[in-house]
Amino acid sequence: MAQGMDRGREPKRTDPSWLHLSSGEEIVWESRPHLVAMGRGLPIAIALVLFGIVLAGWSMTDGDSSLITLASFLLIAVGAAMALVRYVYWTSTRYVITSGELYKKRGVVSRNVTQFRLDRVQNTSRSQSALGRLLGYGDLTVYTAGSGDPELVFEHVPEPERAGKVLSAELVGADGDERVPEAEPV
Repeated sequence: MAQGMDRGREPKRTDPSWLHLSSGEEIVWESRPHLVAMGRGLPIAIALVLFGIVLAGWSMTDGDSSLITLASFLLIAVGAAMALVRYVYWTSTRYVITSGELYKKRGVVSRNVTQFRLDRVQNTSRSQSALGRLLGYGDLTVYTAGSGDPELVFEHVPEPERAGKVLSAELVGADGDERVPEAEPV
C-alpha cells in the first residue's frame, strides 16, 4: 500500500493549505491516482525521447547531419515536456478521506477542490474494468442526498476495495454509530 494510508499506519501529516481539518478531524486515507492516470501521452512522450536519443546518436556518428541532430534534440525536448506535464498533472491530483469529510483536489496553477461532509453521503459504488482489475485500480463514486447523479468520483484509485472499506467504516462512524473496524487481510 505505497500510495494510500489508513489508520493502521502513521500518516504523513503535511496538512496542505487546500485541506481544512476541523479540530479532532484526522486523515484516515490519502492517495493520488494510479500511475495509469498519466494516460497514453506518457508512453508517447517516452517514445519521442528515446527516438530522439537514437536519432541523435546516429546523426553524430554520421558527421555531417546538423539538421538531423537539431531535429533529434527537438524530439527529446518535446517528449520531455510532454512527460513533465503528465507527471505534474498526476502529482497535483489528490484524494483524501478524513474522519468527517471527503476531498478531491486537482490543478497546479488553478486549484479545484471538491469537498463533502460524510453525513451528506447517501451511497457509494466501486467499478473496475478488466485492465483495472489486472493493474489494481478502479473508480470510487460517491452519491449525496438529494441527487441521483454522482457528486464525486475518485478516478483510477489504487486499491479501490481498500479505499471503499475505509470510506464505509467512516460512513458508519459519521452516522453516529460505533465505527466498524476494517477487516485485516487473511
